[in-house]
Amino acid sequence: MKTVGVSEFGGPEALRVFEMPEPHAGPGQVRIRVHAATVNPGDRYLRNGALGRTSPAPPYVPGMEAAGVVDEIGSDTDTDLRLGDRVMAMANPTTPTGGAYAEYVALPAEQVARAPQGVTHAEAATLPMNGLTARLALDLAGLSQGQTLAVTGAPGAVGGYVTQLAKADGLTVVADASPTDEELVRSFGADIVVPRGADVAQHVLRAVPGGVAGLIDAAVIGSTVVAPAVHDGGVIVTVLGEGSRALSPDEMGRRSLRMRMAFVPDYLGDRSRLDRLRQQAESGELLLRVARTFPAEQAAEAHRLMEAGGIRGRLVLEF
Repeated sequence: MKTVGVSEFGGPEALRVFEMPEPHAGPGQVRIRVHAATVNPGDRYLRNGALGRTSPAPPYVPGMEAAGVVDEIGSDTDTDLRLGDRVMAMANPTTPTGGAYAEYVALPAEQVARAPQGVTHAEAATLPMNGLTARLALDLAGLSQGQTLAVTGAPGAVGGYVTQLAKADGLTVVADASPTDEELVRSFGADIVVPRGADVAQHVLRAVPGGVAGLIDAAVIGSTVVAPAVHDGGVIVTVLGEGSRALSPDEMGRRSLRMRMAFVPDYLGDRSRLDRLRQQAESGELLLRVARTFPAEQAAEAHRLMEAGGIRGRLVLEF
């Protein structure tokens, strides 16, 4: 089967097409004929070696989200999925099942859910990992209906899902955006849009004097930068990524902020939440955004564009 990965760690140019043996669904697993795999910022860490060796031997295959069709069901697999079902799944490239940049992946059945009806494979592939990251961040924030949440990185994939899910949860949302993204962020349901940037906390405070109850830092600006926007007793949730860390006691001073970090593997295998995201996409509560698709052979170009930044939605490889 065709896979995309690296035999030597490096930049986007290190990505190559490899032929590897097809996996087969073992007990408790389903195999997916992958038609689309999302390119996410975290994929660079496997590609550039930051995660180290993730399997006994190269090639090392990135990819955390896939969509396609069930074509094999393993023995003793407790699932309502059937052969031919259109599905989406979250993969973990650091486990023996490997990453999603492949024509076939065999995954535990609990990591696989039906794809939303009426969407393309590429659109479905953008939902599992990004949507579960947003859901986890909101669950960690633990805000109640009517409370106010600030979101950084709202135009991005995770930030966009956070904004939409927060509105579905009944929260008031203050979201950041550049002038060119303001209309997009308002379409997600944001109640107040403030300028993005290093002074975002000051803009949030002008919009909500006294501060918000919670803030999800999907842009990974940094807890020290965004903390002034949150009132005492509030919560900051950082989406795990470059530069993400909690405030130290000295930085927090006398403030009673709660710090949480969203690590999406905590929801790996939570099929009920993944299926709920499917329902919300079908109902229109979630907008699935594909910025551009590429043949799998052009993965290096997709990674170059991803690292250049400014992508709205997700880049997707098609197999």
